[in-house]
Amino acid sequence: MAEERSELEERIIIKDQHTKEIDLVNRDPKHINEDVVKVDFEDVIAEPVGTYSFDGVWKTSYTTFTVSKYWCYRLLSAILGIPLAVVWGFLFALISFCHIWAVVPCIKSYLIEIQCVSRIYSLCIHTFCDPLFEALSKICSNIRVAVRKEI
Repeated sequence: MAEERSELEERIIIKDQHTKEIDLVNRDPKHINEDVVKVDFEDVIAEPVGTYSFDGVWKTSYTTFTVSKYWCYRLLSAILGIPLAVVWGFLFALISFCHIWAVVPCIKSYLIEIQCVSRIYSLCIHTFCDPLFEALSKICSNIRVAVRKEI
């Protein structure tokens, strides 16, 4: 009975990964586009002191900018949002597939092969270079350097 219940809970968890509820209020919970997309009227159009347009023009420009940006975004997302979601889903699935089935196995294979090569390389270095360097160190160990100041 307990095994059936844990299996059912596992199925629910797996199902929830693909059908989880999305937050319709906070649509950027990880703040991915916090710095990039926040463009307001004041960020684009600004009149310095002494060169003001008519107040009506300024208010109308503000309203036009804000409303056109809002509706253009909504229209573009309605037309291109779903096709681009398919493209991005396919692209990230392809990247995940390549990473899981090609990149990681190649890296693991390389690490296994390089471990064998490194052992052989280490053995050769210790066999041939260690005696040579020990002999050179014994030759150079009797060298004395003295600094004299001649007047």
